[in-house]
This record gives sequence, structure tokens and C-alpha cells, in this order.
Amino acid sequence: MSKRQLHTWRLEPELMTVICGHLDAGRRRHFRKNEAIYEQGELSSKFFYIEKGLAQVSIIRFDGTEMLLEFMGPHTIIGEGAAFDYLPRFSCAFAVEDTQAVEFDAERLTEVFRDRPEFASALLRVTSIKQRILAIRLEHLVSREPAERILELLQRLISMFGTEHPNGRILVTKLTHEEIAAMTGTSRVTVTRTFQRMREQNIIDMVDGHILIKSQATSGVRPRDS
Repeated sequence: MSKRQLHTWRLEPELMTVICGHLDAGRRRHFRKNEAIYEQGELSSKFFYIEKGLAQVSIIRFDGTEMLLEFMGPHTIIGEGAAFDYLPRFSCAFAVEDTQAVEFDAERLTEVFRDRPEFASALLRVTSIKQRILAIRLEHLVSREPAERILELLQRLISMFGTEHPNGRILVTKLTHEEIAAMTGTSRVTVTRTFQRMREQNIIDMVDGHILIKSQATSGVRPRDS
């Protein structure tokens, strides 16, 4: 049985190429399954490039509930924001499976950046892209209907992990309804009902256990409330 792919983020190829050329500026770390990579609220100048494995990044709210941000697989960077501003981390991360990463220490990269400005530029671009997507997600959480939040997530994932299909694009990443709910600030029941409604409206379908986003949905169609 093939392993379920959970990745919800990856670097653009040109950024990945640049960053992979500077991994010697860090040190390799191995994290066992379920081991914390970093904790919410801690102060640390460390950030990580995931080489192999999978990390879950989440925010724990004041009431103890968890907001799932991303599943970060190979060729992704986590923890860089707090590493550079040296303020308490707003998220936590743990290894979903055995994970190999390269740990960078922001406090020791000044000389590296001076000699390798393309590395600094790539990291800045990664941070900017992630902040923009996080801002969009937060905006949708407060201003969009649950169905639109779910479709926005699917469309973002399909742009990164979609494969062509005669009727649209197949999403390779396979998330459970609980995981989608945690990423969109909804409930599992809401996700299930929304999926059923979107299938009735011919926005999505299921193909061999994968979500198919129909062509009209990738062109901006929004689900209608029943």
C-alpha cells in the first residue's frame, strides 16, 4: 500500500536550487517520529530545512485547540521567522515521521550572507511568500464562509501538488476531513457537508481516493450555499 502523501507546501524550484547550494552553512539533525523540532513560545535563533521526512507546523490557541498550519515535507523551510526576529515562536513543529533536516543558526549567518548574498535573498523570498499566504489564510478565516475557505485551500494545494486530468486537476496530497478542518478553522462535519455540496455542484469529484478539482473550479467558481 502506498504511503499517504501529506505535504501541503514546497519551495519553488529556483529557490530550492539556491538554498540547496548552501546547506553546508548548517548542520544535519535527525528527528524521530513524534519528536518536537521546536516549541511554541520558545526563544531560538534556529531554523530548519527539511531534507527527508515530514513536519507538522501548528499553532496552539489559548483555549488549547490546535490550528494546523502546514505539513512541511522535503525541500521546505520552517521556523525562520522567529529565528531572525528572536521573539517567542508563534507556532510549534514536530516530526510526523523520521525526519532529516539541516539546522541553521541565524546568529551565525552574518558572514555567510556577506559572502553569499543569493542565499540571504532566497531566504527572504521564502519568508515573504509564507507570510503572504498566512495573511491570506487569516483573512479568509475571518471574512469567508467555511466552504470558500475549504475551496481556497484546495486551490492552493492543487497549484503545488496537482496533476493534469481530462476534467481538471487531481490533488496528489491526501488530507483527511479532520486535517482539512484544522487547516481551515472549521469542523469535520462542515468539511464533509461542504465536500458533498461541492460534488453536487460539480466543483469537485473523487478519483481513486484523490480529490479532482473540476476545470471550472480552478477558474474561480465558488461553492453556493444550499
